[in-house]
Amino acid sequence: MTFPTVRLRRLRTTPTLRAMVRETTLAPSQFIYPLFVVHGSGVFDEISAMPGVYNQSIDQLAREAESLAELGIPAVMLFGVPDQKDPTGTENFADDGIVQQAVRALKAANPDLLVMTDVCMCEYTDHGHCGLIRDGEILNDETLDVLGAVALSHAQAGADMVAPSGMMDGMVGAIRAALDRGGYQNVSILSYAVKYASGFYGPFREAAHSAPAFGDRRTHQMDPANVREALREAQLDVDEGADMLMVKPALPYLDVIRRVKDRFDLPLAAYNVSGEYAMIKAAARNGWLDESRVVLETLTGIRRAGADLILTYHAKDAARWLKEVE
Repeated sequence: MTFPTVRLRRLRTTPTLRAMVRETTLAPSQFIYPLFVVHGSGVFDEISAMPGVYNQSIDQLAREAESLAELGIPAVMLFGVPDQKDPTGTENFADDGIVQQAVRALKAANPDLLVMTDVCMCEYTDHGHCGLIRDGEILNDETLDVLGAVALSHAQAGADMVAPSGMMDGMVGAIRAALDRGGYQNVSILSYAVKYASGFYGPFREAAHSAPAFGDRRTHQMDPANVREALREAQLDVDEGADMLMVKPALPYLDVIRRVKDRFDLPLAAYNVSGEYAMIKAAARNGWLDESRVVLETLTGIRRAGADLILTYHAKDAARWLKEVE
């Protein structure tokens, strides 16, 4: 049976009908909001390449937690910006490190807020790479002990979930073992299982002061051309004990999100990264795009590709716009 008996436009005739047959949902409860925390007090500095996103000090976080609760956003991902950097990223696993302080502040302000922490080294090391360095080489196995110590310190501070992002082989297993030895069997792991060496990370590096001092990260982050390798990366992390998986970035890798979603039963997140955010912001500021419409369309597309959760800098704006159309 076909036209004129079949007319697909019949189901598009009213907003109510379109809503009733909508196949993909988008809600604030699916958002994870990234937060950049710095030392000091009264700091609330907008990041030039990411309008509306701020480097903020610990004393600002209670207000942030209240805002997120009002918007129905259930989770944050914390990124720390230390004052001092060294070859091993000592502050990364210090009890009074910037992330550890931030975890405590957020949980005190809103115990129901799910606090995730990024577990990596690039923000904390003076060379800006995601592992220990010797003679210009990133040392995979030696780095695992440090990542375990970082994850354990975050758990001790009260983090609900740790998220290793450095793409070291064996990182999920090492972190799981460290957490279990420390008595934190119930702290879960969201692995950046599939993280590509992407040009879309530029604005993040301004925010986190994490640009590598030499070379790049192509020896550990994935080649953008590969998808079979993505499935192998995800499988290894599942085998090592990951509770959730993530694909990063989102928009250039929607096909990868779908492939990972189809292969694995774990909850899947996608990271709508800083460059993706900056492009829309820049175009909207120039009047070239309708920002709210394009953001909601973008996030819906990431959900349609298979992401259960989206880590996005648009989270607060998108939550407000979704409430307006309810």
